[in-house]
Amino acid sequence: MRKTLDFLYDSAVALAALFMIGLLVAVLLSIVGRQLHFNIPGLDAYAGYLMAGAGFLALAHTLKRGEHIRVTLLLGSLHGAPRRWLERWATGAAALLAALFALYSLRLAWQSHAYNDISTGNDATPLWLPQLSMAVGSLIFAIAAVDEFLIEWRGRPTKTSPAEALRHE
Repeated sequence: MRKTLDFLYDSAVALAALFMIGLLVAVLLSIVGRQLHFNIPGLDAYAGYLMAGAGFLALAHTLKRGEHIRVTLLLGSLHGAPRRWLERWATGAAALLAALFALYSLRLAWQSHAYNDISTGNDATPLWLPQLSMAVGSLIFAIAAVDEFLIEWRGRPTKTSPAEALRHE
């Protein structure tokens, strides 16, 4: 099961990387278009869709690598059972919020498809298409959050320390 979940997280982040490459191409096309006086309708909107998709698809991988921002001031002052229970509560709350976000993201994409909702720009993109990357990314993130919650309940050692917070500054 662990290999399957890791494959899911790695696949999502690989797709996020492809979205980032698409974003780069869109921005470069926009720059070249301004210099050569041609316009591709909706290119700015597509760049925004790709950026949002890349962010959502990378959430689970970032969580599993311990790279999400954490406020460890209170956690660092606790030891033993109180620290474990605070970690459990925090991962449980995160899993619940991630699951709710995934549910509502999936519902939004489904409703946009059902109502044939399109963007208001001149590209008239069916909105369920860009919303799908948000829904899939948030669903994979919810799976990763529940995974973290279950790992925490099984008693894995806490992987973050106060010194780790300084590593990224």
